[in-house]
Amino acid sequence: VAPSRPTFESLKSDYEKLFNTCKIRDSSRSDVNWYVNQLLETRNQALWVEAAKNVCCPWYFVGITHAMEAAFGFKAHLHNGDPIRAKTVQVPEGRPPQWNPPSDWVSSATDALTYDGFANQSDWSLPRMLYRWESYNGFRSRRNGINTPYLWSFSNHYSRGKYVADNVWDPNAVSKQCGAGVILKGLLERGGVALPS
Repeated sequence: VAPSRPTFESLKSDYEKLFNTCKIRDSSRSDVNWYVNQLLETRNQALWVEAAKNVCCPWYFVGITHAMEAAFGFKAHLHNGDPIRAKTVQVPEGRPPQWNPPSDWVSSATDALTYDGFANQSDWSLPRMLYRWESYNGFRSRRNGINTPYLWSFSNHYSRGKYVADNVWDPNAVSKQCGAGVILKGLLERGGVALPS
């Protein structure tokens, strides 16, 4: 039996504490800047804004999810990075259910965000966004006693340990991808966005 998903209420204060004490590693600063620069690139923002309007969420939530799942590639599904030329083959498989036509990135991103229950939500506070990103990737890192690299890689809150394949945990592997929470931290430091009050 799979362990139950932790509730948002049980993790809310933990997210706030972790974000407030998050420090971007000096050795990773240039990498984090690259992610932030991509987010601030106007031509990219247009598609994130369009998808965000479809599901009523902040554009930068879409952009950071795009960084995590597809390295900002607009020829990949937001669901999992599979090529956009066909429906997804990895989990979640067969998304979007109606495809080709349409076959555009915004339609795919709208489906991904809706499929994961993010559409038309009213709470886009900092801890809620962190919870949604962690739920998007899964809570399994917690079971191994570490802060998930999906949120905290490149910061003082993560050093090693990651899944190197489906259900294959390596306690010594180090994520080479910047965490979503760290990207958001860098974006806020640059004044690129203001969080909802």
